[in-house]
Amino acid sequence: MQEEAKYWYLHDHQLFSVLSREENRALCLIPNFKTVKKNEILYFSHDDEQRLYTIKSGTLKIISVDAEGNETVKEILRSGDLFGQYTFDEMDENEDEYAVAVSDKVVICSFKQNDFENIVKRNPQLAIRYTKLVGFKLKRISNNYTNLMFKDVRTRFALFLKDWAMKEGNGQTKNIVVKNYLTHNDIAGLICSTRQTVTLLFNEFKNAGLIDYTRSEIIVKDVHQLA
Repeated sequence: MQEEAKYWYLHDHQLFSVLSREENRALCLIPNFKTVKKNEILYFSHDDEQRLYTIKSGTLKIISVDAEGNETVKEILRSGDLFGQYTFDEMDENEDEYAVAVSDKVVICSFKQNDFENIVKRNPQLAIRYTKLVGFKLKRISNNYTNLMFKDVRTRFALFLKDWAMKEGNGQTKNIVVKNYLTHNDIAGLICSTRQTVTLLFNEFKNAGLIDYTRSEIIVKDVHQLA
């Protein structure tokens, strides 16, 4: 990627927008930009070289793998989201996960963990912004766990659809068309249910006039009616 394109991505990113023009210009020399196609794997939690990643464009999913080799979709990430070694802690040896592209093309920007840590140490404003973004990410994860603990599966499904539609609806609240890149099994993993239950809920919501869907897209009629 050309340096000018790198500069404008960093300049427009919510994390790096606190840096001056000169600081962003200098920063362009450090990260690595990479483009991957749909279904390509772009990150493993046990890679020898730990990195912090942010998404320039596209959508990917984080998949966790348990001791028996069972895979579960853990998180859906979009443009601007952080993943990888974003807490500066040592990676948990029992944690095994990877990231795979689900949109046709995903462009990522990554920093070696040590390089990014040094950048943060030299830029207090960046450190504050980074702390806030990581805090928001951890809060979102905490809210997801709370939903799993205290809400029934129908409510979890409705909240998942609402969140998905609002993130991809560009401010719209009605007749939002969402590209359907997740399987029913993927959604079941995200809301801690089963594929059969997710299929039944899709049919129930469709019959109730809340959504319409095909294999390629989901149309949410009104996000405020979901939950």
